[in-house]
This record gives sequence, C-alpha cells and structure tokens, in this order.
Amino acid sequence: MYRIGFGLTASYCTIKAILEQIKILVKDGYDVIPIVTDTLVEFDTRFQTAESIIKDLEEITSNKVITDIVEAEEFGPKIPLDLMVISPMSGNSLSKFCHAHNDNAVLMAAKATLRNGNPCVIGIATNDGLGLSGENVMKLLATKNIFFIPFGQDNYQKKPNSLVAHFELLPKTIEKALLREQIQPVLRDYD
Repeated sequence: MYRIGFGLTASYCTIKAILEQIKILVKDGYDVIPIVTDTLVEFDTRFQTAESIIKDLEEITSNKVITDIVEAEEFGPKIPLDLMVISPMSGNSLSKFCHAHNDNAVLMAAKATLRNGNPCVIGIATNDGLGLSGENVMKLLATKNIFFIPFGQDNYQKKPNSLVAHFELLPKTIEKALLREQIQPVLRDYD
C-alpha cells in the first residue's frame, strides 16, 4: 500500500471536487494522509467551513489532518511518503513552492518528499496561471520529480488567465508519477 501525503491549499471553490478524488484514492487502497495550509484551518468561506473541511478529510481518510510544520517535517527521513499530492494548489502556494518557501505544513511535506527523492503531484487551481503565475507553472513543469494533473483554461471568456486541473485525472496522474512519468497531454481543453 502506498502512503500518500495529500496537501490542500486555499482554492476553496475546488475543495468538494478534491474530496471526491480523495474518496477514490482511499477506495483504491492508498493510505492518504491529509495535510492543509493554515488558511484552510482558519477561515470559513461561502463554499464551506474550515471545520467541515477538516471533519470530511478525517472521515474520508481515517487519518488525522496535519496542520503544522513540525508535524509535516516528520515526512522527511522519519516517516517518508511514497508520493505527495498538492491539490488544489493555489497561485500563492504555487509561487512559494516554486521558490522553495515552506511556511506551512503542505509545503514542508512537499519539500520533505522531494528531499527523499519521491514524486510530487500538483493540481493547480489559480486565476493567474497564464498571468504572473505562468512562469512558476513552467518552472515546475521542468523540475525533476514534479508531475502535474493535466490542466486547462476553465473559463477563458470571463477569466482568460485562469488554469484549473482536470481533477478527475488525479488517480491516473498518480499511477504515472509513481513510475516517474508525466501523464500526457498536460494541456487539455475544458470544452
């Protein structure tokens, strides 16, 4: 059984879709360790409350949600993960990850996983993916052991810079990433 760290960042409108994918991973036999950023723990939104996100994650995975850097650092040499997922990954977290900042549990767990030579899978959800965040996407696409869930423009007419992963492709992306392969094509339509 593979142990997967599953980091969620503050792209609140996509959390429900992500929870459905986590259910599939658990059903497929993965041991999923949920990890969240401080923002998900602290803020309620029009989409759901912070408490409900934590409750849902713990019920789905049967694991305690990791919320702080000290706990996440254990995923280095002490309790290594086979793979780390960050999905949804907001533009803010994308920028921090791309520039090696690790000021929250999700980014610390990802850093620890990469340090161990294991893959990280990214599912972006940012309104700025084709704007200033675009260079971060490109840099990470070319980085060893980082794999992307295929993504595209989710609403090019109203949000022309927005990029969102095709979250339903997460299980296939993980299968490929465990083999150190990027699922193709990476860029896909939303039509």
